[in-house]
Amino acid sequence: MSLARASGFRNIGASTMSYIPVVYAAKLITKFYDACVLAAISNTDYQGEIKNMGDSVIIRGVPDMTIRDWQVGGTLTIDQPTATPTTLNIDHAKVWAFIMDKIDQKQTDIKSAAEKWATDASEQMKIAIDTDVLADIYADVNAYNKGATAGIKTGNIDLGADGGTSISLTKTNILEKLTDCMQVLDEQSVPETGRFIVLPPWACGLIMKSDLKDASLAGDGTSIMRNGRLGMIAGFEIFKSNLLATSNDGVAAACHHCLFGVKIATTFASQLVENEVTDNTYGFGKIYKGLQVYGKKVVVPKALGDLYCKKG
Repeated sequence: MSLARASGFRNIGASTMSYIPVVYAAKLITKFYDACVLAAISNTDYQGEIKNMGDSVIIRGVPDMTIRDWQVGGTLTIDQPTATPTTLNIDHAKVWAFIMDKIDQKQTDIKSAAEKWATDASEQMKIAIDTDVLADIYADVNAYNKGATAGIKTGNIDLGADGGTSISLTKTNILEKLTDCMQVLDEQSVPETGRFIVLPPWACGLIMKSDLKDASLAGDGTSIMRNGRLGMIAGFEIFKSNLLATSNDGVAAACHHCLFGVKIATTFASQLVENEVTDNTYGFGKIYKGLQVYGKKVVVPKALGDLYCKKG
């Protein structure tokens, strides 16, 4: 936008004269991408099974063995243990594609434009897949690991539930709720090693405003208020994400399905990842395109939990 001019004074930058050119910056504006957490909260244990062929993997489980009392002279009961298999379907696919005409490529002053666009497409692909996985896996959480009566042993832990009963998190109660999540996994005998919880940015902000800003409470030598690193809290490694599934649930604030658990709970398999550059057979230039085919499945529901919450 040019500088203001006094009434009646000529404008040499106007379209009728065009003495002052519009200059386009050679450097593009930096884009920011949502942080992806899929690799940190899921496993790819069965990806090798599906890499070359097939559209599903039958995952066999270990049956629960029955332990009985014994006395001398008793009769031995012989069990025939069975386990219900789980099926991982490769039933999702996402693509991107764009064309770079040869004339445009020759005449543009940004010579690496196509490569920059392809890089952006790859980042957007990761975000789209993360969003897809987080959108509905909370529905497959074990019944004792969610809702207002969570806890397989106690049944009195309130983790919130769809239908207007979300948990209001504040800087005062957020540590208590993280501890509740820990107890839910403890009651399911989930291993303590490798536990995670995914929180929206506002919840991470509440943690930094809570009593955990005291370095000793966070088990660290430096206050999280100073270094911004949340680290391990209540046995969980904290991950921050803008991609968690949300619902308005009849309230003004968005309610988030915050997942917690261990990586063995959810499996992810990508069967085909293609990024290609081909000639435009009906014109001049190149076509850039990408394809990813994948599947997702909660295979150990008791190792995954759902804290349904909103900002209080």
